[in-house]
Amino acid sequence: MTDYKEVSTTSHEAGHEQRLTTFKVTQLIWLFLGLLEAAIALRVVFKLIGVNAENAFASFLYSVTDIFVAPFASLTGAPAAGGMVLEISSVIAMIVYALVFWALERIVYVLFYRPRGPVSVKQTVVEDHTPQVSTGTSQTTVTETTNTHPSDTP
Repeated sequence: MTDYKEVSTTSHEAGHEQRLTTFKVTQLIWLFLGLLEAAIALRVVFKLIGVNAENAFASFLYSVTDIFVAPFASLTGAPAAGGMVLEISSVIAMIVYALVFWALERIVYVLFYRPRGPVSVKQTVVEDHTPQVSTGTSQTTVTETTNTHPSDTP
């Protein structure tokens, strides 16, 4: 047998799981905003270039985004020329939704994020020394455990 030294280190940080959950929720908020903004932007482009509203994809996009654009539909007029429409109300909807989702993300962050606190580190050292003796075997095991609590860990 050969000499070996086994070191096992575990750390525990209070609030780590809550910070991870908060991060995931805020990322989901940004994902939903990105999808909504992309759909409304595509709607604006489709209306601007005069896409055929009878097309299955265009019809689906218009029906999905109608729900989100409806509160802003009567804010301004929509200049039109030759089947092309500039939906200014959709652009306003994009701005308002960006502000609302940003505020929602900040509220979630402020309410649920917890700053890093002290980290508890536990280190266990196991030494096993087995000398090469032909007449018999000798085994020595030393176990050392240390706990540390640093106050400021980045």
